[in-house]
Amino acid sequence: MMHVLVCDPISPRGIAFFKARPEFKVTVLGKRLPEAELIPLVADVDAMVVRSETKVTPAILEAATRLKVVGRAGVGVDNVDVEAATQRGVVVMNTPGGNTLTTAELTFFMLGALARKIPAAQASMAAGKWDRKLFQGTEVYGKTLGILGAGRIGAEVAKRALAFGMRVVAYDPFLTDVRARQLGIEAVSDPDGVYREADFITVHMPVTPETRGMLNAESFAKMKPGVRIVNCARGEIIDETDLVAALESGRVAAAALDVFVVEPLPADHKLRSLPNVVLTPHLGASTEEAQEKCGLEVAEILSAFLLTGEVRNAVNLPGVDAKTYELVKPYLVLGEKIGRLLGQLTPTAADRIHITFGGRARELPQTDPITRAILRGYLSNSAVKDINNINVRSAAASLGLAVEEKRSDEVVTFNEWLHVQVFHGNEKLVSAGGTFFGSPNNPRIVRVMSTAVEMPISGTMLLLNNQDRPGMVGKLGTVLAKHGVNIASMSLGREALGGEALTLLVLDTVPPPACLAELAADPAITNVKVITL
Repeated sequence: MMHVLVCDPISPRGIAFFKARPEFKVTVLGKRLPEAELIPLVADVDAMVVRSETKVTPAILEAATRLKVVGRAGVGVDNVDVEAATQRGVVVMNTPGGNTLTTAELTFFMLGALARKIPAAQASMAAGKWDRKLFQGTEVYGKTLGILGAGRIGAEVAKRALAFGMRVVAYDPFLTDVRARQLGIEAVSDPDGVYREADFITVHMPVTPETRGMLNAESFAKMKPGVRIVNCARGEIIDETDLVAALESGRVAAAALDVFVVEPLPADHKLRSLPNVVLTPHLGASTEEAQEKCGLEVAEILSAFLLTGEVRNAVNLPGVDAKTYELVKPYLVLGEKIGRLLGQLTPTAADRIHITFGGRARELPQTDPITRAILRGYLSNSAVKDINNINVRSAAASLGLAVEEKRSDEVVTFNEWLHVQVFHGNEKLVSAGGTFFGSPNNPRIVRVMSTAVEMPISGTMLLLNNQDRPGMVGKLGTVLAKHGVNIASMSLGREALGGEALTLLVLDTVPPPACLAELAADPAITNVKVITL
């Protein structure tokens, strides 16, 4: 008999689904337990079901010697140490579809609450008042909604806005013109396009180094005076101190927030006292329907895996047999890092990605898992928050990104290699290639934009183009030292003497904005990019 431990509350239908199978022993915990109390309970557990409360740590995984699978009733797996689970051969699955409509609906209801000042009006009525003039609102019809992040949830919000007669503009580095036309919205090339145009702005992006704090004093200054902002995505995307100042000054007329940097929101937080703010306690997924869907779906996918070995919605396991997996495993790491690099380098929306397998890589029995790893890395900073090995191809297709694969007979320096090119139409935007040095345990990125480099696949890197002339290396070192940034290693490449060179610096810390601005201001330096792998 297999033991299923339900750590966090899920819908009764999900629990009943487990209990209906005689092969399962089901234990339901009444509340979230801390690590020390949970460890003694997992020794004989085959499957764990969690939501966002229980933390599946390396210590818990080590204690759970029989554990085969962890199921997350929801999208995010931040509370599960996926790397540690993978190392121990534990499959991690999630339920990506359950929260999409629920979060999209909450977003639009929050927008309506801002437009018509509904929460404040209700509070006034509850206090026995009748202040009609005080709560004069604004119509959403004819207004422009700006969407930051046009993935699954953002697209659903757009549909609802269009139904209310709104114009919709969206920024998403992975939103193609074709996909925008399908949705009936306008794509803009950068967030400033949203800031300039939008009367309402809603956020649907993951937290990355680029998006953390992206809505701040600088971006508020670029927005229309009196803009209204909705955030049901991640609290870290907004600088809350700057938002408070913008709300107090009137630059931002109102804000509706379901997520916060610190949760629960502290009782004395300034946002709680502002009259032009609507606050909810992270209710994005909190509907009966969403909880039913997530609870039942997690029970179904875990049961199928335990009883038949079927893998659905796995975030850490390609759908291949064990023998093939061992052959492709090194390429999965290399491919994901190449994809992650290109995702951070791509300057605009792409519509085609071309993957070439060369040398011994062309002889692999299956390349699909590698392609999926490349796509997963490439889309890791996109607005599609629930990407995994199972759905990454459909996610790419939903963004209008075509995928081409080729096995090449070309003879090059390396025994096995991957090369990935990203296109918009016939224009090649970026490219990178990688191989292994000595053994499959030593992957390296060896080519970026047709220039030879030697790049590790982890850490913080500064990538830039510069004029190939004496003194450039010293200049770069001087600027970085001025801002307290240490260089760990360096790789230089050029196509021709005196032309344009590619410089790669591996750094100990992320350069501050002032450092990057100083480098970008130098006319001999272009395309300054901080890469995190």
